[in-house]
Amino acid sequence: MKASTFADLSLLFVALIWGATFVLVQNAISFLEPQAFNAVRFTLAAILLGLWLMLFEKDQLKKVDRKIILSGIMLGFFLFIGYAFQTLGLLYTTSSKAGFITGLSVVLVPLLMIGILKQRPSINSIVGVSAATAGLYLLTMSDVSSLNIGDGFVLICAAGFALHIVFTGKYSSSYPTLILTSVQISTVAALSAVSSVLFEDWKRAFNPEVIFSANVMIALLVTSILATALAFFIQTNFQKHTTATRVALIFAMEPVFAAITAYFWADERLTYSALVGCGLIFAGMVFAELPSGKFESFIRKFLPKKEADFKA
Repeated sequence: MKASTFADLSLLFVALIWGATFVLVQNAISFLEPQAFNAVRFTLAAILLGLWLMLFEKDQLKKVDRKIILSGIMLGFFLFIGYAFQTLGLLYTTSSKAGFITGLSVVLVPLLMIGILKQRPSINSIVGVSAATAGLYLLTMSDVSSLNIGDGFVLICAAGFALHIVFTGKYSSSYPTLILTSVQISTVAALSAVSSVLFEDWKRAFNPEVIFSANVMIALLVTSILATALAFFIQTNFQKHTTATRVALIFAMEPVFAAITAYFWADERLTYSALVGCGLIFAGMVFAELPSGKFESFIRKFLPKKEADFKA
């Protein structure tokens, strides 16, 4: 199996984890403040990664320098912006609108690649992004009311996630994966803790009745181990083998997996438009995987013979 294919499948597994844990997180933050939840979640993940680093990857510690620390902090900052502004935006807008606007990171990534990395996405990626964006709209936009300040906050969230994807692609091939992941996760934990102290009733996190409740404990353990430590280690390790645009398209599958999970776990039903949206997101991801050189031959299959000859 090609390295790029294995990388894409690994990143699809990450999207599956995030989508599958969405219901768990929703239930947990109804008991615990969101930033406090993130602070505990990312702290536990940072401890797990740190222990693994100390016990099994001590040689990587010799490679720690100012550049890798600053790179990890930058990645962690962008990741924190994504989580923090998504939470802030949800105070003013609907979850459906927030889901769609967050998904716009799939559009922002190729634009940022052009502006920051001077890399142009392939025609396959452009078509895939267009299909996925349309799919996200059909899947999430049940509310088409006018925009408000919450939508602006969520757009900042989308930019944060997009920047995280772009710069992960830039730094992942230059530094040891475990150290880079540990630094960025620790950064999110620290910034989330500060935000919780400043803006939330953070003392609830130390209330045994809250922190040790079944919903919160299960969500914290699952998200800290699978959806944080493992997921971001996989992203940091494998994104070097693919492009940022393809990563964004793969991560656009997260709401699809979330919808499927909600169907089985929370007995939620998908509308016909949502089902079409899921199909478009999946089609966009698959289309981006097609070899660029075969794009024209793919199109010819759907053209009348004479017109295809004319195009040739």
